[in-house]
Amino acid sequence: MAAAAKHFDISQLPSLKNGMSVEDEAVKRRKTCRFIEEAGRVLKLPRVAISTAEVFFHRFYAKHSFADHDRFEVAVACIVLSAKTEESPRKLNHVIDECYKLKLGAVQAGRISAGGASAVSTSSTALDPKSQEFSKLKQRILLLERVILHSIGFELSIDHPYKFLVDLIKKLVQKRKVEYINPAPNMSPPQLTAKLSNELVQNAMNLANDSMQTSLCLQFPPKDIAVATVYLAGNFAKVKPATKGADWIEVLGNPDVESLASISLQIIELIVDRKGVNQEAFQKVKNEINRLKERDSGADYGDEKPPAPEGPD
Repeated sequence: MAAAAKHFDISQLPSLKNGMSVEDEAVKRRKTCRFIEEAGRVLKLPRVAISTAEVFFHRFYAKHSFADHDRFEVAVACIVLSAKTEESPRKLNHVIDECYKLKLGAVQAGRISAGGASAVSTSSTALDPKSQEFSKLKQRILLLERVILHSIGFELSIDHPYKFLVDLIKKLVQKRKVEYINPAPNMSPPQLTAKLSNELVQNAMNLANDSMQTSLCLQFPPKDIAVATVYLAGNFAKVKPATKGADWIEVLGNPDVESLASISLQIIELIVDRKGVNQEAFQKVKNEINRLKERDSGADYGDEKPPAPEGPD
């Protein structure tokens, strides 16, 4: 079984060292990434550009404290840089204008405070491109773009989980490694196969998008995140391994169980409170993850079976 491959120890994040709680740090990441995603939709950026902006943002705040830079200005600079990187450039003035209006809307709705270097006036609807305020904000964004480049070591080529998860699902479906627990009786085998593939890809893509709001891209390689999204997608779609006696770990190519569990649980914790989410389904997946972790704890016994437990802990 492959060893766990963590990229970064989140306990070393600068904001945490400055006294910010783990929960507050995670909330700032999540809220700002949602801002990046909304801005990306308004600017009609491709999904990969939005995800790259989020990775830039996470990597920047792996080197800097939230206390040192206005996170919304950093987000705007990440969007500008990502759009260029992913060959979908947008005019800087347009990006600043749309992002300012989004922030203004959030302030007026009470979702964020109006403070910070890019404080907004709740009486305004947009910034005048000819104003001194706009000019100063533009200069700060340009400066931050250079700071971000230095902070990420000019590493602009970003691998995301998407390709890995699509390839994995294609392999699982083509080799008939997975199947529905209760297949629809009125569908032909080709129809079921197409439905299975589409549902797994859509679910896994959505979960991969959700993962971008967390620091998972700092903690694990994109391939590990992809495997976890396929695992969760299968469970939520009521899909099981097709081979009798096989489990998900075997079907997924024996990934590191600790990594799979950590990634899966972090994604679940992110989305579990959303409206319309099936709480029972989430609990079943969490129970399954715990079962896999308990089983994996006997991995060091080699071919021998671990001693049977004497009773519950």
